[in-house]
Amino acid sequence: MSVQTAAHQETISMNQSYQRTKRILDIIFTLLILIPLCIVIVIVAVLIRLDSAGPIFFRQKRVGQNGVEFNILKFRSMYVNSDDSRHREAITKYMNGQKLGESTTGDLSYKVVDDPRVTRVGRFLRKTSIDELPQFFNVLRGEMTLVGPRPPLSYEVDLYSSRDMLRLSGKPGLTGPWQVYGRSRVSFQTMVEMDIAYLQRQTLQEDLKLIALTVPVMIQRNGGA
Repeated sequence: MSVQTAAHQETISMNQSYQRTKRILDIIFTLLILIPLCIVIVIVAVLIRLDSAGPIFFRQKRVGQNGVEFNILKFRSMYVNSDDSRHREAITKYMNGQKLGESTTGDLSYKVVDDPRVTRVGRFLRKTSIDELPQFFNVLRGEMTLVGPRPPLSYEVDLYSSRDMLRLSGKPGLTGPWQVYGRSRVSFQTMVEMDIAYLQRQTLQEDLKLIALTVPVMIQRNGGA
Protein backbone atom coordinates (compact mmCIF):
# COMPACT_ATOMS: atom_id res chain seq x y z
CA MET A 1 0.00 0.00 0.00
CA SER A 2 1.44 3.36 -1.02
CA VAL A 3 0.75 6.66 0.74
CA GLN A 4 1.56 8.70 -2.37
CA THR A 5 -1.38 10.18 -4.27
CA ALA A 6 -1.73 12.64 -7.11
CA ALA A 7 -3.41 15.08 -4.76
CA HIS A 8 -0.72 14.71 -2.11
CA GLN A 9 1.04 18.07 -2.22
CA GLU A 10 2.39 18.20 1.33
CA THR A 11 5.28 16.05 2.54
CA ILE A 12 7.17 15.44 5.76
CA SER A 13 10.85 14.60 5.38
CA MET A 14 12.11 12.40 8.20
CA ASN A 15 15.54 13.38 9.52
CA GLN A 16 17.85 10.35 9.15
CA SER A 17 20.02 11.23 12.14
CA TYR A 18 16.94 11.58 14.33
CA GLN A 19 15.56 8.25 13.09
CA ARG A 20 18.85 6.44 13.85
CA THR A 21 18.98 7.87 17.38
CA LYS A 22 15.30 7.03 17.85
CA ARG A 23 15.96 3.43 16.79
CA ILE A 24 18.79 3.11 19.34
CA LEU A 25 16.46 4.42 22.06
CA ASP A 26 13.78 1.92 20.98
CA ILE A 27 16.14 -1.05 21.31
CA ILE A 28 17.80 0.00 24.60
CA PHE A 29 14.51 0.86 26.34
CA THR A 30 12.79 -2.33 25.20
CA LEU A 31 15.69 -4.56 26.25
CA LEU A 32 15.81 -2.89 29.67
CA ILE A 33 12.16 -3.70 30.41
CA LEU A 34 12.18 -7.13 28.75
CA ILE A 35 12.30 -9.17 31.99
CA PRO A 36 9.44 -7.35 33.77
CA LEU A 37 7.54 -7.35 30.47
CA CYS A 38 7.81 -11.13 30.25
CA ILE A 39 6.53 -11.47 33.84
CA VAL A 40 3.49 -9.32 32.98
CA ILE A 41 2.89 -11.38 29.84
CA VAL A 42 2.78 -14.61 31.87
CA ILE A 43 0.32 -13.14 34.41
CA VAL A 44 -1.95 -11.65 31.73
CA ALA A 45 -1.79 -14.88 29.71
CA VAL A 46 -3.16 -16.83 32.68
CA LEU A 47 -5.98 -14.31 33.21
CA ILE A 48 -6.98 -14.41 29.54
CA ARG A 49 -7.02 -18.23 29.51
CA LEU A 50 -9.17 -18.36 32.65
CA ASP A 51 -11.60 -15.77 31.29
CA SER A 52 -12.41 -17.02 27.78
CA ALA A 53 -11.48 -19.60 25.17
CA GLY A 54 -8.99 -18.65 22.49
CA PRO A 55 -5.39 -17.59 21.93
CA ILE A 56 -3.45 -15.30 24.28
CA PHE A 57 -2.33 -12.94 21.54
CA PHE A 58 -4.22 -11.20 18.79
CA ARG A 59 -2.51 -10.42 15.48
CA GLN A 60 -3.92 -7.85 13.10
CA LYS A 61 -2.77 -6.16 9.89
CA ARG A 62 -1.96 -2.48 10.43
CA VAL A 63 -0.55 0.21 8.15
CA GLY A 64 2.91 1.44 9.08
CA GLN A 65 5.43 3.96 7.80
CA ASN A 66 4.91 4.95 4.16
CA GLY A 67 1.90 2.62 3.90
CA VAL A 68 3.82 -0.62 4.54
CA GLU A 69 1.57 -3.16 6.26
CA PHE A 70 2.70 -5.27 9.22
CA ASN A 71 1.15 -7.61 11.81
CA ILE A 72 0.58 -5.84 15.10
CA LEU A 73 0.68 -7.92 18.27
CA LYS A 74 -1.75 -7.37 21.17
CA PHE A 75 -3.21 -9.31 24.06
CA ARG A 76 -6.56 -10.72 22.97
CA SER A 77 -9.31 -8.62 24.57
CA MET A 78 -12.28 -9.89 22.54
CA TYR A 79 -14.12 -13.16 22.12
CA VAL A 80 -12.84 -15.26 19.22
CA ASN A 81 -14.36 -14.67 15.75
CA SER A 82 -16.01 -11.39 16.75
CA ASP A 83 -17.70 -9.46 13.93
CA ASP A 84 -15.78 -6.27 13.06
CA SER A 85 -18.71 -4.54 11.31
CA ARG A 86 -19.47 -2.47 14.41
CA HIS A 87 -15.89 -1.22 14.52
CA ARG A 88 -15.90 -0.36 10.82
CA GLU A 89 -19.08 1.65 11.31
CA ALA A 90 -17.59 3.40 14.35
CA ILE A 91 -14.43 4.29 12.41
CA THR A 92 -16.47 5.86 9.63
CA LYS A 93 -18.47 7.93 12.12
CA TYR A 94 -15.31 8.95 13.99
CA MET A 95 -13.56 10.08 10.82
CA ASN A 96 -16.65 12.09 9.90
CA GLY A 97 -16.43 13.95 13.19
CA GLN A 98 -19.33 12.20 14.90
CA LYS A 99 -19.12 11.32 18.59
CA LEU A 100 -19.29 7.65 19.53
CA GLY A 101 -20.31 7.99 23.18
CA GLU A 102 -22.38 10.12 25.49
CA SER A 103 -19.78 10.60 28.22
CA THR A 104 -20.69 13.46 30.54
CA THR A 105 -17.03 14.26 31.09
CA GLY A 106 -16.11 14.08 27.41
CA ASP A 107 -13.34 11.55 28.15
CA LEU A 108 -15.02 8.81 26.08
CA SER A 109 -16.86 10.89 23.50
CA TYR A 110 -14.90 9.31 20.65
CA LYS A 111 -14.72 5.77 22.03
CA VAL A 112 -17.08 2.82 21.63
CA VAL A 113 -18.08 1.77 25.16
CA ASP A 114 -19.86 -1.34 26.43
CA ASP A 115 -18.78 -3.30 23.36
CA PRO A 116 -20.28 -6.82 23.79
CA ARG A 117 -17.36 -8.33 21.85
CA VAL A 118 -14.93 -7.42 24.67
CA THR A 119 -14.28 -9.95 27.43
CA ARG A 120 -14.26 -9.15 31.16
CA VAL A 121 -10.47 -9.28 31.33
CA GLY A 122 -10.33 -7.49 28.00
CA ARG A 123 -12.15 -4.48 29.43
CA PHE A 124 -9.47 -4.11 32.10
CA LEU A 125 -6.66 -4.63 29.60
CA ARG A 126 -8.06 -1.93 27.32
CA LYS A 127 -8.80 0.49 30.13
CA THR A 128 -5.18 0.33 31.30
CA SER A 129 -3.68 -0.09 27.79
CA ILE A 130 -2.00 -3.29 29.00
CA ASP A 131 -3.38 -5.01 25.89
CA GLU A 132 -0.81 -3.07 23.85
CA LEU A 133 2.30 -4.19 25.78
CA PRO A 134 3.14 -7.03 23.32
CA GLN A 135 3.77 -4.31 20.74
CA PHE A 136 7.22 -3.91 22.31
CA PHE A 137 8.09 -6.93 20.13
CA ASN A 138 6.92 -4.93 17.09
CA VAL A 139 9.31 -2.22 18.28
CA LEU A 140 12.21 -4.69 18.48
CA ARG A 141 11.43 -5.87 14.94
CA GLY A 142 11.58 -2.27 13.72
CA GLU A 143 7.95 -2.17 12.58
CA MET A 144 7.02 0.31 15.30
CA THR A 145 8.77 2.82 17.52
CA LEU A 146 8.23 3.88 21.13
CA VAL A 147 6.77 7.25 20.14
CA GLY A 148 4.74 7.93 17.01
CA PRO A 149 1.22 8.04 15.53
CA ARG A 150 -1.29 5.29 16.30
CA PRO A 151 -1.06 2.55 13.60
CA PRO A 152 -4.31 2.56 11.56
CA LEU A 153 -6.20 -0.28 9.95
CA SER A 154 -6.25 -0.53 6.16
CA TYR A 155 -9.96 0.35 5.96
CA GLU A 156 -9.21 3.53 7.92
CA VAL A 157 -6.48 4.50 5.46
CA ASP A 158 -8.87 3.89 2.57
CA LEU A 159 -10.86 6.88 3.87
CA TYR A 160 -7.83 9.17 4.35
CA SER A 161 -7.49 12.54 2.64
CA SER A 162 -4.11 13.56 1.23
CA ARG A 163 -3.39 15.50 4.43
CA ASP A 164 -4.38 12.55 6.63
CA MET A 165 -1.76 10.51 4.75
CA LEU A 166 0.97 12.68 6.29
CA ARG A 167 0.61 10.81 9.58
CA LEU A 168 2.04 7.75 7.81
CA SER A 169 5.34 9.56 7.17
CA GLY A 170 6.88 8.19 10.37
CA LYS A 171 6.80 4.83 12.11
CA PRO A 172 3.70 4.15 14.21
CA GLY A 173 4.31 4.29 17.95
CA LEU A 174 3.34 2.65 21.22
CA THR A 175 2.63 6.10 22.56
CA GLY A 176 2.54 9.62 21.18
CA PRO A 177 0.87 13.02 21.54
CA TRP A 178 -2.61 11.61 20.82
CA GLN A 179 -2.17 8.76 23.29
CA VAL A 180 -0.97 11.17 26.02
CA TYR A 181 -3.02 14.31 25.40
CA GLY A 182 -5.99 13.15 23.35
CA ARG A 183 -7.18 9.54 23.20
CA SER A 184 -10.98 9.27 23.35
CA ARG A 185 -11.43 12.96 24.10
CA VAL A 186 -10.54 14.41 20.70
CA SER A 187 -11.87 14.15 17.15
CA PHE A 188 -10.17 12.36 14.29
CA GLN A 189 -9.03 15.60 12.64
CA THR A 190 -7.56 16.84 15.92
CA MET A 191 -5.66 13.56 16.22
CA VAL A 192 -4.32 13.95 12.68
CA GLU A 193 -3.10 17.49 13.37
CA MET A 194 -1.45 16.37 16.62
CA ASP A 195 0.40 13.61 14.76
CA ILE A 196 1.47 15.88 11.90
CA ALA A 197 2.77 18.53 14.31
CA TYR A 198 4.73 15.85 16.19
CA LEU A 199 6.27 14.43 13.01
CA GLN A 200 7.28 17.89 11.85
CA ARG A 201 9.15 18.65 15.11
CA GLN A 202 11.22 15.43 15.30
CA THR A 203 12.93 16.04 18.65
CA LEU A 204 14.31 13.36 20.95
CA GLN A 205 13.51 15.59 23.92
CA GLU A 206 9.80 15.43 23.08
CA ASP A 207 10.00 11.66 22.66
CA LEU A 208 11.46 11.25 26.16
CA LYS A 209 8.82 13.59 27.60
CA LEU A 210 5.98 11.62 25.98
CA ILE A 211 7.41 8.31 27.23
CA ALA A 212 7.54 9.69 30.78
CA LEU A 213 3.97 11.06 30.55
CA THR A 214 2.59 7.75 29.29
CA VAL A 215 3.03 6.00 32.65
CA PRO A 216 0.65 8.26 34.64
CA VAL A 217 -1.84 8.17 31.73
CA MET A 218 -1.93 4.35 31.96
CA ILE A 219 -2.22 4.38 35.76
CA GLN A 220 -5.01 6.97 35.74
CA ARG A 221 -6.70 5.20 32.78
CA ASN A 222 -7.39 8.53 31.06
CA GLY A 223 -9.54 8.09 27.97
CA GLY A 224 -9.38 4.31 27.99
CA ALA A 225 -12.38 2.02 27.63
